[in-house]
Order: sequence, then structure tokens, then C-alpha cells
Amino acid sequence: MPADRVSVVGVGCTRFGERFDAGYSDLVAEAVGEALADAGLDRRRVDAAWLGTAFPDAGVWKGRSGMDLAEATGIFGIPITRVSNYCATGAEAVRGAAHALLAGACDVALAVGVEKLRDRPPQESIVGMMLHDGHPVRQKGFTAAGTFAVYARRHFHERGMTRRDLAQVSVKNHRLAVDNPLAHFRKPLSLEEVMAAPLVADPIGLLDACPTTDGAAAVVLVRAEDAGRYSAPVDVAGIGLSVSSGWDLPFFDPGHAFLGFQATRDAAARAYSQAGIVDPRQDLDLAEVHDCFSIVELITYEDLGLCAEGEAASLLWSGATDRGGDVVVNGSGGLLSCGHPVGATAVRMVHEVTTQLRGRAGRRQVEGARRGLAHNIGGPGAIASVLVLEARG
Repeated sequence: MPADRVSVVGVGCTRFGERFDAGYSDLVAEAVGEALADAGLDRRRVDAAWLGTAFPDAGVWKGRSGMDLAEATGIFGIPITRVSNYCATGAEAVRGAAHALLAGACDVALAVGVEKLRDRPPQESIVGMMLHDGHPVRQKGFTAAGTFAVYARRHFHERGMTRRDLAQVSVKNHRLAVDNPLAHFRKPLSLEEVMAAPLVADPIGLLDACPTTDGAAAVVLVRAEDAGRYSAPVDVAGIGLSVSSGWDLPFFDPGHAFLGFQATRDAAARAYSQAGIVDPRQDLDLAEVHDCFSIVELITYEDLGLCAEGEAASLLWSGATDRGGDVVVNGSGGLLSCGHPVGATAVRMVHEVTTQLRGRAGRRQVEGARRGLAHNIGGPGAIASVLVLEARG
């Protein structure tokens, strides 16, 4: 095994949804307990941990410190680092754990992502937080849907994309989620239903948007050279993370075309270089990408190099990203169906890709899957992470 790789040896994930039946600590305990059991490890074997929660200072008031992981799991006496990087928060937890392992600072690392977004009043929602705590001029009226609607409109104008193309992303992902017992929504939708849904931010409709969700996921990692003693290790072949701009950019950048995300392209280039990926459409079997809104999945096809610029809609309609296609994109149902508990999403993706590469995904299994990708983008498209995972043998 390469000396610069780590391996996932245990994964755990709660059911995503409106989890009024479980508190923040309950979700953490469930995901971590499952990941440790999957790895065949006692909690005392964990040397260091990373806790990803993006928005702790509203609603449940949990996730501001590593103490909230220690208390929920009984893992004490080790370094626990709390991280936040908007929608790449969970990937940041995995990245921190991987780098500590490669630095020799620990031998067994735990990365956890968790968020409770349903147990809070509207005034403490993410939209409310942006309204009250954001920039007094630049973020007044700012919403995630409004941000990505600008990109959709630009694609309509420049590339001939339509609302029907956006709707088809939602149709695909909701259909694939039927076979995912952990998804928030598991009901298939017709193209007509998606098109008829109320608009949230023109041209993005209600069913082009992911739901507000609770959930947690966890992964156990070790150095690749030590992974042979575990039953089903999956190697992390590439890690890329990029912050391409701040909140005021790209909206005040006259050179920004609103047709793609530089952060995704930069993060993908780093991860691909490490993993030896030359042709993503040929070299990848599946990808979990950040479809917080349907337009983002289409943009990401191009940013990840799955197709040329301007060909995203054609790629979608060809079936190449559907089950049985060249690269199955969001075979879990994606954020549109699984939901988006922000801190947990990236770790949930690693859980899904690992499950696929182990051949344990049941009816949603991608036949012969050997290499998969997890992608997240956050803020106004400013932050992106790309993780590439490979099966062994």
C-alpha cells in the first residue's frame, strides 16, 4: 500500500429525516457505535477524533466543542477537535483525521458529522441566521436557493438548459432513494410533479431543493499499511479541499461567469492527481455529489470532468449518471432525497461510497464498483471538497 494513504475500516450512519425521536447526542452515539462495531473496535482503541457540526450556535446548542462527542460516546482522555467549514464540514473532519494518521499523531482516528436542523424555530433556521448575523448589506435577502438560482438562470441563458433538465435530476435521485433505507424521502416523483411544485427561487422549485434534515454519520480510519488486519478496508486514494472565494465573491467579481465553481475544479484536480484519475467518467464507477439544489448536480458534472462544458443536460438524459450508466451519480438519492444535515452530509457520502465499494449496498448496488467519489460544495460555491475512495484487491 502507498505510504501516503489512509483506509476506512468502519462506517456508521443514522437514518436521516425529521428525527424528533432522537437528540444530538443520541444521533452521535448511534453513528459512532455502528462505526466502531463495523470496525470491530472498542471505543478505547480510538486515539483521536474529529467532530463536524456546521451550525452549533442555534437551536440545539450542541457541537461547539469536542466535549459533545466525548459526552455522547464515553470516549474521554483523547484529543477531539471540532471543525466547521459550511457544507464541507464532514469532509473537513475526515481530512483532519487522515492527516493526523499520516503524520503519525495517532493510529486509529474517528471522524463524525452531525447536525440537528429540525429542532429549532424559524428564527433560528439557517436562513434566519444569515439574515440576522450576516453582512448588513451583502447578505440581506441572501438565501441558498436564491444563490443557486442565479447559476441556473445563467445556464438557461448561456447553455440552453431548461427547468425540465433541473426537474429530471430530482426525478432520478428520488427514484434511486427508494432503495435507501437511510434516506429522508423514499418516494418516487414524476417529472410532472417536480415541474408543478411551487417555485422557491425562480427557476428552482420546491422539489428541486433538498429538505431540512437531522442525521449523523461516522467513519473509523487507520493508515493503509495497517488496514490489512480489518475485514473490509477501503482506501482513501485522494483528498482535495479548496476555498476559492469569500462571501462577497463571486457575486462582485466581474470576471465570474456563473457557469461553474472554481472550488470544485481545484479540489477535484488535487484529489484526481493523488488518486491517479485521468478520465473521471471512465475511472470512476460512482459519485455522491452535492445536489443541494438540482442545478448543482448538473454543474458538478462539468466541474468534475464527467462531461465537457455545456454537455451536462445531455449527459443526464443519456442515462450515463443513472443506475447502470457509466458513473452512477447520487445512487443513494443524493441530498435531494437523503436530506442535508450539513455537518453530517460528507461523512454520509463516505459511508455510502464505502458501502458500495464493499459490495454491500443491496438493491442500489453499483455492479463491480471499484472506485467512487464524494463531493461537497458550500457557501456561495466558495468551498469544495472531493474525496476519492478505492476498493482493495
